Amino acid sequence: MLLARDAKTNQTVAFSDAATQERFAVARSAVHDSSLNMIELCQRENLRLVTGSIHYVSHWITPVGEARRFDTRFFVADAPESQEPLHDSQETIASLWIKPQDALDRLARGELAMFPPTSENLKFLANYKTTAEVLAAAKKVSNPVAILPRLRTNSDGKVIGILMPGDPDY
Repeated sequence: MLLARDAKTNQTVAFSDAATQERFAVARSAVHDSSLNMIELCQRENLRLVTGSIHYVSHWITPVGEARRFDTRFFVADAPESQEPLHDSQETIASLWIKPQDALDRLARGELAMFPPTSENLKFLANYKTTAEVLAAAKKVSNPVAILPRLRTNSDGKVIGILMPGDPDY
């Protein structure tokens, strides 16, 4: 998803034709592999980023002890109607459009796998029925505190689970 407007027309970027879709798919890959940065893309395409509708809602840091660690911030925004969000086919290999509560129900039944940051963010979204309600709630979130899960280990040091802030053994 590209939250941007054409600087001349003030129109939201639309992927309404095959040539535009392909051009931005190539640009997306270039941004992903760091051969192009967002400033360069905006200059090349004469774009202005739309940042006023993006709201920071949570901050997660991978537990100490994991081989790869991430410090990730999660945001919500109203998606442009003229764009269909796509996954990157590298970190995320499939997309599924589903109501947040339905995804959580499928997780509980073991039909869908997801990491704690995803399920916890879905719990936030599941409290609301509309995008407008989510955005209104997100506006009230002020500088989220980093959530740092811990690895739960047995007496041999083997990882047997994840402890979340608020868990008894955390």
